[in-house]
Amino acid sequence: MTPIDLWGWPILLGVLGAVFGSFIAVVAIRWPVGRSVAQGRSVCDSCGAPLKAAELVPVLSFLVQRGRCRHCHAAIPPSHAVTEVAGLAIGVVAGLAAPGLEGAAGAVFGWLLLALAALDLAAFWLPNLLNAALAAAGLAAAVLGLDPPLAERAIGGAGGFAVLWLVARGYKAVRGRQGLGGGDPKLFGAIGCWLGWQDLPLVLLAASLIGLAAVLGMMSTGRRVRATDRLPFGVMLAAGAWAVWLGPHLFPPAPPPSAPVILRLVPIEH
Repeated sequence: MTPIDLWGWPILLGVLGAVFGSFIAVVAIRWPVGRSVAQGRSVCDSCGAPLKAAELVPVLSFLVQRGRCRHCHAAIPPSHAVTEVAGLAIGVVAGLAAPGLEGAAGAVFGWLLLALAALDLAAFWLPNLLNAALAAAGLAAAVLGLDPPLAERAIGGAGGFAVLWLVARGYKAVRGRQGLGGGDPKLFGAIGCWLGWQDLPLVLLAASLIGLAAVLGMMSTGRRVRATDRLPFGVMLAAGAWAVWLGPHLFPPAPPPSAPVILRLVPIEH
């Protein structure tokens, strides 16, 4: 592996990830309240002052300005910097784990999941448009020759949606209230379009464990958790899905043992 393969991909994807993370943070703030995310020049969300290029450098601008607007001194939501760092981290880790086209595809997978998770965390909303984009990108990755094959991804897309849709309908029929949001089955199906049907049980297990850890964390701080409390399950599905994609790249399975060599003893004629 050349130095460019070793460091070029992580640096390139890391820079792109920070830029995408900044855009995702703006989307998570504006889209749920009906504000345009493409309104020309970037402006402060508090005072509307146009922002200069130096004020738009991901992560660094937040640190230099100490988390406040230079014009009105209003606090910039910390989630903005957190999302930028998350986008950067996804790019760097994907580039280190799988340099080349596969790592770039994994970074795209992570950034789309990050956008959906940010919206779900901010507004309990998983837009159909983003879910469809995630599914389409997953199927396109198979067309480019990346594993798993297209058939496994298509089955994963249909099966993932069907499983959580049936769970949601069954829960509502038994308990009389909504247990899953309408976007969760669509997100799970879109994840299946990336990972294939075989990895979906592992994604669901990882998401459930993350959700359990979140509940235990809230309880440990003294917060009372009720059965009717809402949790952004899309965040957990997104985190579990990217962890399942990343796992085999960080810890590749051991190659199968080679066939034993059988020695035959040939008698020597005297």
